[in-house]
Amino acid sequence: MSETLRNNETAHRKIWPFEEAAKVAQRLAASGKDHALFETGYGPSGLPHIGTFGEVARTSWVRHAFGVLTGLPSRLIAFSDDMDGLRKVPDNVPNRDLLTPHLGKPLTRIPDPFGSHESFGAHNNARLRSFLDSFGFEYEFASSTEYYAAGRFDAALIRVLECYDEVMAVILPTLGPDRRATYSPILPLHPRTGRVMQVPMESRDPAAGTVVWCDPDSGEAFETSVKGGGCKLQWKADWAMRWYALGVDYEMSGKDLIDSVRLSGRICRILGSTPPDGFTYELFLDEQAQKISKSKGNGLSVEEWLRYAPAESLSQFMFNAPQRAKRLYFDVIPRATDEYLANAARLAAQPAAEQPLNAAWHIHAGRLPNHGGSPVSFGMLLNLASVVKADTPAILWGFIRRYSPDATPETMPFLDRLVDHAIAYYRDFVRPEKRYRHPTDLERSALADLAETLKGMDRCADAEAIQTVVYEVGKRHPFPELRAWFGCLYQVLLGQQEGPRFGGFIALYGVGETVALIEAALARPADAP
Repeated sequence: MSETLRNNETAHRKIWPFEEAAKVAQRLAASGKDHALFETGYGPSGLPHIGTFGEVARTSWVRHAFGVLTGLPSRLIAFSDDMDGLRKVPDNVPNRDLLTPHLGKPLTRIPDPFGSHESFGAHNNARLRSFLDSFGFEYEFASSTEYYAAGRFDAALIRVLECYDEVMAVILPTLGPDRRATYSPILPLHPRTGRVMQVPMESRDPAAGTVVWCDPDSGEAFETSVKGGGCKLQWKADWAMRWYALGVDYEMSGKDLIDSVRLSGRICRILGSTPPDGFTYELFLDEQAQKISKSKGNGLSVEEWLRYAPAESLSQFMFNAPQRAKRLYFDVIPRATDEYLANAARLAAQPAAEQPLNAAWHIHAGRLPNHGGSPVSFGMLLNLASVVKADTPAILWGFIRRYSPDATPETMPFLDRLVDHAIAYYRDFVRPEKRYRHPTDLERSALADLAETLKGMDRCADAEAIQTVVYEVGKRHPFPELRAWFGCLYQVLLGQQEGPRFGGFIALYGVGETVALIEAALARPADAP
């Protein structure tokens, strides 16, 4: 398959992971390297979040496309800046008083407030790895503390000392006057307190690999080696140094880091290498199109998404138009789920050369999904759950088996997951928002007509035949447009503003049951809520 796809000239031009992979391929062709290094960074002072998932997933798709396009090997490093000093005590941890005396120390030298690991950094690193592993990402974990301590950055740190004045000339104009007075890209660790010191350097000796600095409290001078974990770098310089030291070829970043990427790229060139190719993705917005903020709590967590839909739907959401700002809130979950279902179903029928144009191909790393799919959409399941007031999977499975006799939880495990998600979504979002309205005289006449027409239909009629009947009934009545007829069906019968393809819903719910639903709506007293 890979040879077929590599020979397809259009595959990488029509979908963004291949466009990005082509950039990396061109980079390697120019450099002579025979493998590519992808990187994604993580600040371990907090816990993994939906942005972490998005960045690793998107980078993984580019990496896979690169392998298909070139046949060359690659690696993905998930780099944790766990040597960073703790600036403030997080609000979402236990035993917060345990952390207060350790402010300013590297996260890997601070006690774990959860009591499960040797340090706070180790705890959060474990959470990151567990998070990434739960989605099946292929990556190599890298710890800043371990890399510094093992000397893997020693040569690059000496290079920073050699280029110190040039690096400062790039960074200082971006800082305010107070910060400029004390800034240094090199942060020594205090030999007594263990804190990461943000102080100016009194002198530097590249040959010896040392810096001299003063404790601002005591005035005492210290000479510290930059090697072996005695120092670390400020994050923008650290980012550039890492690119230089490791030979990173590709790294994504959010729109909020555009200026930082540009600055770190300049530093990387000063050190003597070409910064990696990259991709700037847009940030998410909330339901009101406001920027998502952790402090405001207006975001949507991975755990919340996965309560209401499978991980594949989150991947679909992340795959779509990453350079466009998108609203991230609960209402997007059903749409993303059904888009994934449609792509997964389409993938099996596509020729191999066309499959890379399908998001599901990327989500499943070029393989066909083997989860059985679903004969009904997630939106349809939600509407069914709403009408039958489903509290247990057995209720929905009863209707599903009648609609699709071969469907079972064993043969269609993905559908089985969808059933559970549909019940949770209905319970938390649909049920509280249901608002039935009473039909107008025109609508009442059309609904009665639909009920009588359905009574005369074969109870085994398929969705398309039923949909045709629904259209014909609507056309027989003087609605200004058919959209008004379907709006009536959704609002009067389902208690919601929008709904599924109604013929498909009737086929799933049942012709007789739909007739009873219509008759109950027509019999509803005018003063009923």
